Amino acid sequence: MKLKILLLTVSCALYVLPAIAQQNTTTLEEQFVDVIDKSNRYEDYKVVKIYKLNNLKKNVLDSIASIKKDFENAQGTIALQKSEIDTLTRSVASLQTELKTSIENQDGINLLGALIKKTTYKITMWGIIGLLVLVALFLSFKFKNSNAITKVANLKLAETDEEFETHRQRALEREQQLRRKLQDEIIKNKKA
Repeated sequence: MKLKILLLTVSCALYVLPAIAQQNTTTLEEQFVDVIDKSNRYEDYKVVKIYKLNNLKKNVLDSIASIKKDFENAQGTIALQKSEIDTLTRSVASLQTELKTSIENQDGINLLGALIKKTTYKITMWGIIGLLVLVALFLSFKFKNSNAITKVANLKLAETDEEFETHRQRALEREQQLRRKLQDEIIKNKKA
């Protein structure tokens, strides 16, 4: 009896395993076609074997479960990717702001707490330098002009001093001569 059970189990396994392997490799559409085509007819009806119908139901439910699982995995992946996209979008916005600030800092000079563009700074500095050069040239011209006038004035002063000294010497000599004459006259008048 045990031998019969063993033989029956082995024969069933040999018969069922290829059928299961065949069902796993066939698509649902092929399984539907197989169930419909290999079913018997009774008048206008098809008589389907219950194990084939159960296998088809099991395979359909497994496929639906697999599709649901794939769908849930895809939804999770989509949510994760959406989160990553949002994070990356914020990061890009932050980086663009930093880039804009960096470009402004690169294109500008911080002077007394105010950010000034380099071109404005250069124009202002060269304008100040040009103005200082013009002032220096003007002052140099004025100095040379004043120096020349001062030299002429010093020469005239020296000449005037010389003339004054000569005039003073002459006046002194005249005064001395006049005093001598006066003294001589006083002495003459006393003797006379």
